[in-house]
Amino acid sequence: MFDFRLHSFSRLVISLTLAAGLLALAGGAKAQDKRQNAPGEFDFYVLSLSWSPSFCEEASERGGRAQMQCSGRPYAFVVHGLWPQYENGFPEYCQRPSPRLNRSIVSSMLDLMPAPGLIFNEWDKHGTCSGLDGRNYFETIRKARAAIKIPAEYLDLSEAKTVAPAEVEEAFIKANPGLSNAAVSVTCNRTRLSEVRICLSKDLQFRACEEIDRRACRRDQVTMPPIRGG
Repeated sequence: MFDFRLHSFSRLVISLTLAAGLLALAGGAKAQDKRQNAPGEFDFYVLSLSWSPSFCEEASERGGRAQMQCSGRPYAFVVHGLWPQYENGFPEYCQRPSPRLNRSIVSSMLDLMPAPGLIFNEWDKHGTCSGLDGRNYFETIRKARAAIKIPAEYLDLSEAKTVAPAEVEEAFIKANPGLSNAAVSVTCNRTRLSEVRICLSKDLQFRACEEIDRRACRRDQVTMPPIRGG
């Protein structure tokens, strides 16, 4: 005979378990929301260095207009951005509308970030989360970039080079004492190396970042197109 009391008890246990799970999720979301997108409330930075020749080849394939980055002097690694990060996830667009960025700041950054549109976008999306004003945020980018030495073999690449992502990581580690595999990752698209991302503490010291490392390129080999004009 079917025991309705047991069936009702089982349904009650399931309902209570589901309710507890939903409360836990709600509690976790609420805890995250307390800090999500609060300016200055983050754990570390990621300095993203883009291999400009890859970017320009991809832009050309998409039929995009030639940008300053792709039509001016030849560029190797350029700064994509300095991104505030949580241990899991990241803030973005922390002030809407974002404070107006002085054009003198934009002009001063073109040697590292050779596209005005990129500079404005990075300020709106990431800089507003740093807790710094525009001038201090971009000064921090300059300090972060100055702390990184680009390996000599990537400074004047005149011919396309096939590399293993791990090889690029090791080259950066060798060129930058104190940098470890846990603090650097290489990203790629289907065929080309895209970026080298280096994790830095708020005072710009190398630090491990498991989540960034998990998003690294998993291909055995990728291509580094030559520097334009090389």
